[in-house]
Amino acid sequence: MTAESPHERGVATGVAKAVDGRVLQSVEAIGKNLLLRFDGDIVVRSHLRMKGRWRVRRAGGPIAGRPWLVLRGAGWEATQWNGPVLTLQPDARVRVGPDLLADGAVPEELVARLRRADPERLLGEVLQDQRLVSGIGNMWMSELLWATRLSPWLTIGETIDVELGAALRWGRETMRASVAGTRPGRAVYRRSGRPCLRCDALIRARGQGDANRTAYWCPGCQRGPQPSLT
Repeated sequence: MTAESPHERGVATGVAKAVDGRVLQSVEAIGKNLLLRFDGDIVVRSHLRMKGRWRVRRAGGPIAGRPWLVLRGAGWEATQWNGPVLTLQPDARVRVGPDLLADGAVPEELVARLRRADPERLLGEVLQDQRLVSGIGNMWMSELLWATRLSPWLTIGETIDVELGAALRWGRETMRASVAGTRPGRAVYRRSGRPCLRCDALIRARGQGDANRTAYWCPGCQRGPQPSLT
């Protein structure tokens, strides 16, 4: 591959310089992380968060704008836009847990990994801890807990294994269907103040944890405590 970084923030990562002229051996998605493995034991980790994008197209045409990274082969090129995480990280695999969507993933077996968390941590936070199980973001956390009637404000210690297994199983099945092109409507995500589709109680929303990710839930039919409004 040839590699370049038209954007100064891409240059600052050092990725293009490190991989230019090397063989791209594999590309692997693990949860929200994309790992690009090059010869010489070089691994590039990309995490798009909310604004980043990868685009793949036939090589040779002009590029409008300044992507962080351009990887170009004989017939195809890939461009990465708006980062925000683009790093050289040979130990990337050990930093993330098993991917819930991966072939062979068994939700009930992943429950044991969730149990590694402090039992006092909130369920909504634990499900999004990519070090435990990767692949679940804010939207899917809110939706799978609504589907299985668990509040994100429960602590992980207040749940039982059967409940966690059911939540992960629903998440895996629905997320894989979404990847295949069948995406369900949203029951709670970004529906704050609107009636619950199941019990008509008003959906609530509030930030959780140090990252202040917004949790959406129904106080009427999801088991668990209600946070203070103050």
